[in-house]
Amino acid sequence: MPVYDLAIIGGGINGCGIARDAVGRGLSVALFEQGDLGGATSSSSTKLIHGGLRYLEFYEFRLVREALVEREVLLRSAPHIIWPLRFILPHHRGLRPWPVIRLGLFFYDHLGGRRILPPTRSIDLSRDIAGRGLKRTYRRAFEYSDCWVEDARLVALIARDAADRGAEIRTRTRCVTARRIEGEWRLTLEDQRTKARAAVSARCLVNAGGPWASEVIADVAGLDMPARVRLVKGSHLVVDRIFEHDRAYIFQNADGRVCFAIPYERDFTLIGTTDEDFDGDPATAKISPAETDYLLGAVSEYLEKPITRDRIRWTYAGVRPLYDDGASKAQEATRDYVLALDAPSGEAPLLSVFGGKITTHRRLSEEALEKLDPTFPFMRAPWTHDATLPGGDIKVTSFDAWTESVIGEYAFLDPALIRRLCRAYGTRIRILLSGVLSVADLGRDFGAGLSAREVDYLIAHEWAETAEDILWRRSKLGLHLAPGEAGALESYLQTQRRAGAPAIGAAAS
Repeated sequence: MPVYDLAIIGGGINGCGIARDAVGRGLSVALFEQGDLGGATSSSSTKLIHGGLRYLEFYEFRLVREALVEREVLLRSAPHIIWPLRFILPHHRGLRPWPVIRLGLFFYDHLGGRRILPPTRSIDLSRDIAGRGLKRTYRRAFEYSDCWVEDARLVALIARDAADRGAEIRTRTRCVTARRIEGEWRLTLEDQRTKARAAVSARCLVNAGGPWASEVIADVAGLDMPARVRLVKGSHLVVDRIFEHDRAYIFQNADGRVCFAIPYERDFTLIGTTDEDFDGDPATAKISPAETDYLLGAVSEYLEKPITRDRIRWTYAGVRPLYDDGASKAQEATRDYVLALDAPSGEAPLLSVFGGKITTHRRLSEEALEKLDPTFPFMRAPWTHDATLPGGDIKVTSFDAWTESVIGEYAFLDPALIRRLCRAYGTRIRILLSGVLSVADLGRDFGAGLSAREVDYLIAHEWAETAEDILWRRSKLGLHLAPGEAGALESYLQTQRRAGAPAIGAAAS
């Protein structure tokens, strides 16, 4: 029976982050995810690496500072899937006075030691292109910096890095039971494809189950201990593009909440998010008609031409597993994380992760391993602060300049395709296109530039198994495919599985 130092339940951003950090410090690591990597909360975010401007209102200064510091750490580590984004904050009578907001943005600029991103500035909406499409009553605005992230791709790349360093990453593998036996955790695992069962042991168990963290404690580990998780649903709309520029908006709503409108996948605008307490199976979370009305109304309040339902192209919802700090409103619940260590004398420890956000996953991982220092005193020092993620080792100052050089290398391919692949895979584009000397070498085209070559790469290197994995998590090409094309992709994937495409455990480096 395999024995690992660390067994991790949950393949979201926190589970994969802890796996990557731990294996890089010399621990033997296995991660078990019941579905696809990032298949729940971690692929249902607003796609931002940000400090959380609105968290300042709730005096979450430690969290905001940590997130602002991490914002630039992550930007350096993965410049292909994370990039700067400027936000427009229109000012109006319902907001705090102009000088007060300017002071808050001054703190936001400096609290985290900003070095890469440009600072806040004031703009005249009557003259700036950012004012086009807004009601003419909005004349002044602030413009500040945060970052965009391809959230599910971030999870996949973190897992890829962990696997390259020696971690075992098993998707579609559910942990049925976990019991403390003779100073170790004994785990019973079930393959969700075949229902075959197997057992492994670990010296320590990490519960990174996200919205299922309580179930891991009670149902899987069989422990009777408090698990203060507050499930909060966040829903989003993707609509036809609203603005003809590349800046995003943050709108303050009449109820005190904020709503984002963000450029998305060239042709669309992403609108979100809501904050509603959720009771039920997180896997079933969907946007409600009331949430749809709320988001459309919140953004339309600022626009000359309201957004109607017929412009909606996609919706998604995710359940955030927030730490329950007793806040009366869902939007006021802390976004900070709590790490709970259960380590009875002589027994194998259990570390449970509650809360957190994509931006702070790296620091959360470091703190998780700090808590496990007594269990693994031989661990090496923290290392992820200055490390790049797969594809992020771009040795030029300008990502766009690097992309243009890659376009020159593959002059026989559509430049738009190369730009998308550079954004998705960074320097690993050369692995994907190895041996490609003509368009024909890419194989079948499933639509929107998705080729059999890319699909095979995602199967071999990024644990993709289904059309949904590829079209809605490893990419968002589902927005661009014509009806019927997704079905052709799924048929191809089934053929590949029958032909013995690389197994998950054998995912190539």
